[in-house]
Amino acid sequence: MLLKRIVNCMLLFVTFACTGMAWNTADYYKKREVMIPMRDGTRLYTAIYEPANHKDRRPILMERTPYGCHPYGKDMANLFAPSLAHYAREGYIFVFQDVRGTSMSEGTYENIRPIMLAKGQKANDVTDSYDTADWLLRHTRNNGSIGVHGNSYLGFYTLVAALSRHPAIKAVCPQAPVGDWMMGDDIHHNGALMLTDAWSFLSGFGRLRKGPAESMPPVAKYYTGDEYSFFLNTLPLANLTRLLRDSIPFWHQFMQHPTYDSWWQQRTPIPHYKNLRCAVMVTGGWFDAEDLYGTLHAYRQLTRTMHKDSLYFIMGPWKHGGWNSGENTGLGDITFSKENLNEVFRTAENNFFDHYLLNRELPEKMPHAKVFFTGENQWKDLSQWPLAGTTPTTLYLTDGSQLSLQQPAADAMPATYTSDPAHPVPYSANPWHNRKAQYMVADQRFASFRPDVLTYTTPVLSESLTVAGPVKVKLWAKSSTTDADFIVKLIDVQPDSSRLAGYQMLVRFDVLRARFRNSMAKPLALVPEKAEEMTLELNDIAHTFMPGHRLMVQVQSSCFPLVDLNPQKFVNIYHCTKADFQKAGITIMQDREHPSRIILPVAGNQLLK
Repeated sequence: MLLKRIVNCMLLFVTFACTGMAWNTADYYKKREVMIPMRDGTRLYTAIYEPANHKDRRPILMERTPYGCHPYGKDMANLFAPSLAHYAREGYIFVFQDVRGTSMSEGTYENIRPIMLAKGQKANDVTDSYDTADWLLRHTRNNGSIGVHGNSYLGFYTLVAALSRHPAIKAVCPQAPVGDWMMGDDIHHNGALMLTDAWSFLSGFGRLRKGPAESMPPVAKYYTGDEYSFFLNTLPLANLTRLLRDSIPFWHQFMQHPTYDSWWQQRTPIPHYKNLRCAVMVTGGWFDAEDLYGTLHAYRQLTRTMHKDSLYFIMGPWKHGGWNSGENTGLGDITFSKENLNEVFRTAENNFFDHYLLNRELPEKMPHAKVFFTGENQWKDLSQWPLAGTTPTTLYLTDGSQLSLQQPAADAMPATYTSDPAHPVPYSANPWHNRKAQYMVADQRFASFRPDVLTYTTPVLSESLTVAGPVKVKLWAKSSTTDADFIVKLIDVQPDSSRLAGYQMLVRFDVLRARFRNSMAKPLALVPEKAEEMTLELNDIAHTFMPGHRLMVQVQSSCFPLVDLNPQKFVNIYHCTKADFQKAGITIMQDREHPSRIILPVAGNQLLK
């Protein structure tokens, strides 16, 4: 039977490939729409696509979404899109569900609803996953195995489904799962508001719903020009809050929680990711501007309690969700591969679900961690991530604008600049209307020329340098004011002989808001002109700086409007006034007693052949 099924599938594929015909979902699947009751009586809209001709029982592949299971009614989803085609040809049962309180489902929605696992808890996203799985087992012609996958918010709901621990949920593939909206995903990084992303996302998705509906009214247009001008002219944040009125509940909620208090701590699911019963394949992209933090920290948490044999990890040079498109070879100005990078993900996910849901054998050499190293632009099959045995290598920021392996001189002079909120450093050289994903690899020369950006560079590398894992920055800094931001960028400078001569490719960056230097829950004002050592950890990288290239570090105090403007005064930024914004004199110490430095995890021989 197995051989016959494979042959029939191959014949169908050859027929369509040779004739140029398109796969049509309606020719192979039947659709039904149901309202599945949850344990509290709330009903969730669910679209079920079942193979029209398969007589044997098939596995279920489910997505739970807050964005709507379009199309509704008699129209059918394209199950032969690149990300689903394999499963459609294999006759999987597809299930798409609107989560509680969204689109056509009943109930009340809550952003990143706190995880509830104790018995007897009221109905929530975890119990909804369990109840849905239970209903599907009884009302579809399935083989008793359910897989769940999805990207971004759907990645969060994928891991929530795993937390339900329903015995039929055998495998999940969370892709870029939302992890912590205060520490590093979407809304904030280390307590600093990611203004463009928070605004564009919540002003659309975060609107109030009056009741079940297939769609929401059009999103209001708050500006027509470039984002830099709009936000600079509209700040402070209190003005943006007034502009939204009461239409975005979550914006108004988090405006009452400017620190990492219990409200925020309850809204990170990451601590709950332990002792899962199903197999997990965590997927993400190195240049994911939204949820790289959630991807890395979810996987890191899973490694602590999950059996290694049932945990997989795949990271490529993708933007947010970029692995799900038909073809992908690069991002912005940077080309990573001549081959389609997305085929690597699709092959891995297909093999993963076929193994756990159809009992197929895994390829003999399928790794548990498959990671793309940018710079050298190669996939590596690894024994683990982050790599064990990397060597912490310190590069010091020197008074000659150099990155040096040598400790600085005792009398080395500090570097200074003025941070002016009236003229913040833009995050991009382009005056975009809305933030574009390619800023994550964009040329940073526009910033190098500014007097309020410090630039440090190594000599030209004679040998390659591979950095694999999280990057730490330790700055000895002071400000003339009671608060300040420190944005640190790690950059790969292309050689003059390359196609992108002199291009300063951004590899990784993040922001440290000084008030949170000691505690995210208990902010502390700076003492003006008092030097302190502050630590910032950048998200992991897997990057090889090639011979002929140079490493560069940039330090600045604004990255606007990607990061909201710090008034540089110890006030509540969500409720401050325009009068609170002030210039700050910033000093970066770089002598032997106060060594500002970046610490790179340099790879040795940990890569598997």
